[in-house]
Amino acid sequence: MSARRVKAFAAVGTIALLLLAAPASAAPPRAGVLAPAKSLGGLALGATPAQVRAAWGPRHGTCRGCRAPTWYFNFARFEPEGAGVTFRGGRAVALFTIWAPKGWRTDRGLKIGDDASRATTLYRGLVRIACGTYYALTLNGANAVTSIYVHDEKVWGFGLSRPREPVCR
Repeated sequence: MSARRVKAFAAVGTIALLLLAAPASAAPPRAGVLAPAKSLGGLALGATPAQVRAAWGPRHGTCRGCRAPTWYFNFARFEPEGAGVTFRGGRAVALFTIWAPKGWRTDRGLKIGDDASRATTLYRGLVRIACGTYYALTLNGANAVTSIYVHDEKVWGFGLSRPREPVCR
């Protein structure tokens, strides 16, 4: 084989490896962090679909019954655990965990599975909103609502949304 052909095969091989590696590194974080009023799982409100794909990868499900485009990033196919994002006008207006993904926490150390009372110790001024079989403890800001979801008095998940978006998911 000629040196030119070897270089061409090497270049194609390198490109193929890069293309295969990129999606593997872009996935919803298994150990995400909620920074109240700022970000969830490395994404901020206002992110575009391209930015969401770059951070969490291209593999997602789409909600069929939602009023606004909503994507679900599950850790395992057909398993309800991971993260989601809702868009309006091509921008993320809600970021949230799905189910109770272990490893997620707030920037103050509140973890999925902690007692709900720990949330009220770490965060002052929480407002309780009933959501059927669970409730949300919310911190209301001018541009974002931070939600701590509680089920059976345990922290079940986290959310970050624009003030006009529904807190209950």
